Amino acid sequence: MTDLSLYRNIGIFAHVDAGKTTTTERILKLTGKIHKIGEVHDGAATTDFMVQEQERGITIQSAATTCFWKDHRFNIIDTPGHVDFTIEVYRSLKVLDGGIGVFCGSGGVEPQSETNWRYANDSKVSRVIYVNKLDRLGADFYRVVKQIEEVLGAVPVVMTLPIGCEDQFAGVVDLLTRKAWVWDDSGDPLKYEIKDVPADMEADVEKWRARLIDQVADQYDDIMEKYLEGEEPTLEEIKRCLRKGTIKMDFFPTFCGSSFKNKGVQLVLDGVIDYLPNPTEVSPQPEVDLEGNPTGEFAKVDADRPVRALVFKIMDDRFGALNFVRIYSGRLKKGDTLLNTFTGKTERVGRMVEMHADDRSEIESAQAGDIIALIGLKNVQTGHTLCDPDKPATLEPMVFPDPVISIAISPKDKAGSEKMGIALGKMIQEDPSFRVETDEDSGETIIKGMGELHLDIKVDILKRTHGVEVNVGKPQVAYRETITKRIEDEYTHKKQSGGSGQYAKINYIIEPGEPGSGFVFESTVTGGNVPREYWPAVEKGFKSCVDKGVLAGFPCLDFKVNLTDGGFHAVDSSSIAFEIAARAAYRQSLPKAAPQLLEPIMKVDVFTPDAHVGDVIGDLNRRRGMIKSQDPGITGVRIKADVPLSDMFGYIGDLRTMTSGRGQFSMEFSHYMPCPKNVADEVIKEVNERNKAKN
Repeated sequence: MTDLSLYRNIGIFAHVDAGKTTTTERILKLTGKIHKIGEVHDGAATTDFMVQEQERGITIQSAATTCFWKDHRFNIIDTPGHVDFTIEVYRSLKVLDGGIGVFCGSGGVEPQSETNWRYANDSKVSRVIYVNKLDRLGADFYRVVKQIEEVLGAVPVVMTLPIGCEDQFAGVVDLLTRKAWVWDDSGDPLKYEIKDVPADMEADVEKWRARLIDQVADQYDDIMEKYLEGEEPTLEEIKRCLRKGTIKMDFFPTFCGSSFKNKGVQLVLDGVIDYLPNPTEVSPQPEVDLEGNPTGEFAKVDADRPVRALVFKIMDDRFGALNFVRIYSGRLKKGDTLLNTFTGKTERVGRMVEMHADDRSEIESAQAGDIIALIGLKNVQTGHTLCDPDKPATLEPMVFPDPVISIAISPKDKAGSEKMGIALGKMIQEDPSFRVETDEDSGETIIKGMGELHLDIKVDILKRTHGVEVNVGKPQVAYRETITKRIEDEYTHKKQSGGSGQYAKINYIIEPGEPGSGFVFESTVTGGNVPREYWPAVEKGFKSCVDKGVLAGFPCLDFKVNLTDGGFHAVDSSSIAFEIAARAAYRQSLPKAAPQLLEPIMKVDVFTPDAHVGDVIGDLNRRRGMIKSQDPGITGVRIKADVPLSDMFGYIGDLRTMTSGRGQFSMEFSHYMPCPKNVADEVIKEVNERNKAKN
């Protein structure tokens, strides 16, 4: 039986380029997991194993690894920093018990740090803070601490102070022990000395140590009373207060160092052991029923309870799909049968592996608190719960944001078509923020994602991993048409070609319908001028034409046809004759009914820091947007607006430029609205040119 108090499930997250992956490399080196440190800028970092990650020097997908420090087992997930891949951070935080928030010593609290911090708050994940890159030009530890207070509204408890700064950065002072850790210039993380505090720092150390005790002593009444009476708490008592407050998220122990120069990382690892919770100390996961309603039960981290495991990531590799799971309760063995509560089907655990980036080691069993990968599951997707078939329950599922950008793709050759379909299917399973659909109007395959970089990398993966070359186009906006004028008209269909002929005469009214009503047909014919058995044929004739409008061939919405009168021939009339008459009537009368182009309007929700509200609103107005509301919050303002889809392409890039990368937005379809004449003319012209080119 493994002692769960020695487990730490942690994630490392930060803004792009703050040094998360470099920090992970140092942790792996210090814990003896790797023997040679790989650098991100050389494309050799252990956890950046995708070709695209190595080339671009960024982390794209979260990587899991396990290592040991001072008899404690660390399950670590290194997450991406780029805004297009926040989905990876969100789903990793969902299954972690604690985290290390990495901030750049010179960049400070950057936009993506804010987003990740918000996600971590939502997921109630305790954190320690690590201010990295203090060897960089312009690095200032105290400025970053102030920013954490002001920008994130968090309470940092400073645990270590830097000795020197920028190129003079030599080590750190541990405030609890009042000892200086000084590294030599060899770059070996193990070559350091523990000395007395430098004389010129003694006053600072005492000031910050007193502040630390002030911040944490109120966690226990007895310690607080002793402190107020002038008695300093012991080292053990301070650590006890720190641990309790960190787990409750009252404050965040804050360390400093330089991962690249191998200085200060050991103290962060000690901080993870001392202050972050083990799996039994976090709030248990709520269980829900199949409709998503809370049952009042919780998945407590306990190896003796029924199995509860959450699939938080799927990765496709040469051996098949790897399903990353966090086991919340119970024990798992190879060959066990589990129930997937989402599909209602059972799954057999073929193989179980412990991951180290893209390497793996086979294991026979796992238990509550473990993060492992299962191989051989058939119908499992991210967010599904696997549980004991005799005692089923569902863990709170993950909610993923909708994609904000889409592009059209098509295979360069016929042979690539089937390969592309299979590849896209695998990619959807791996990444829940990536969607694929076929545009019914153009027949194109449209891929949707969280940003231009996200889709750029998906196209790259199609090409390199799956060997599918694709043409990338611009998506077509799905316009619609309608009419604005009531028109009374008639049409006679006569055809005589020897033998029985065809004859049908219809009198009708076409008028605009209510928005959202679609196509409506009714007949008010009296006296049997058009026999009742032919009415459905007239309706069928009109209905078969609504998919092709008369302006630019877009589907026609919201109009009503009333059959008022007509005529028939006892021999020559038939259902087919009335259907043909109705189709011809549609083509004859719709152009007279003042047809109009409709454009899709999107519900847009923008988050921006206060300083950029004016710019964002001005830009939305330029995009023909209608501002609906503005809601100020602690870290910024949410602006809701209705904006035409055609003006939203490329918006994510413009928004990031306007807000220094701090703005975010989501959009979804709202309704159709009439197009202004200049826009309609442009669209009709474009469609006509495209049709001409096809012919």
